[in-house]
Amino acid sequence: MHEVALSTQLAGVVSRAAGDRRVLSVHLQIGQLRQVVPDTLRYAWSMVTRGTLLAEASLSIDSLPVRLTCPAGHCSEVDGELDLHCPRCGEIAAIVGGEEFTVVDIEVESLSVD
Repeated sequence: MHEVALSTQLAGVVSRAAGDRRVLSVHLQIGQLRQVVPDTLRYAWSMVTRGTLLAEASLSIDSLPVRLTCPAGHCSEVDGELDLHCPRCGEIAAIVGGEEFTVVDIEVESLSVD
């Protein structure tokens, strides 16, 4: 279950960005080729962040499709089984999307002004 390792690394990145402020939410974009199970990642996140400033942070995840580009410049999204042939011309295409693991946004508690 690599989601625990991902959550541990993610918690470190988010903690450094948030400093000493409590984190309210974290928004991610994860490509389908990462083979991350969103519910499992959320569960691992709740375990890894227990007792920290991240403990109450919600984790929102957008799944990004696999995207291909062929030598002729055709762009397509893979729906279903991975086939690296361009659906328009049949040429072998390169993967240009679907491997992302991106922190899009971190919402933190506002600083109180005294």
